[in-house]
Amino acid sequence: MATGEPSKNSAKMSPDPKLLRRLLRAKDRMDAASHEAWPVRRLARVSGVSEAHFARSFKEAFGAPPHRYLLTRRLERATALLRDTDLPILEIALQTGWNSLGTFGRTFRDVTGESPTELRAREQAARHELERVPACFVSAARRPGLIIAVSEKRRQESDGTKETQEKPELP
Repeated sequence: MATGEPSKNSAKMSPDPKLLRRLLRAKDRMDAASHEAWPVRRLARVSGVSEAHFARSFKEAFGAPPHRYLLTRRLERATALLRDTDLPILEIALQTGWNSLGTFGRTFRDVTGESPTELRAREQAARHELERVPACFVSAARRPGLIIAVSEKRRQESDGTKETQEKPELP
């Protein structure tokens, strides 16, 4: 190992601050425009690193691959729009980055366990119960639990080997 080069183990323990700034730049862009397409190639360009290095480093830094992180943001935004507006579900799907109502509905149900229509009805019925709880706590409790990829979750359900994802229940 050359002088000044971090070992593999030390690189995982203390990531390069310059790399973290580059990754945060890409993460901030995804947050600001989560409705846009963000393939790894585009994110890597924003970060100024190779695609493979970006994907690996992003997962190490933020605990989820870029696609799963973006999906979480899109679902959070869609849930907020379903809860707080009367926009048609198709409009919400398009505003949050999906090109088809069917894909949006299926992904939403796979991750949250209920359809957009069911979530909207439940949220609107329970709106008054959460008025006294700080918004940051409510938002954290409602964050989609994307522990595994949606495709893996679908495979497990079809095989009958579904792993449970613990998530606190809200009223």
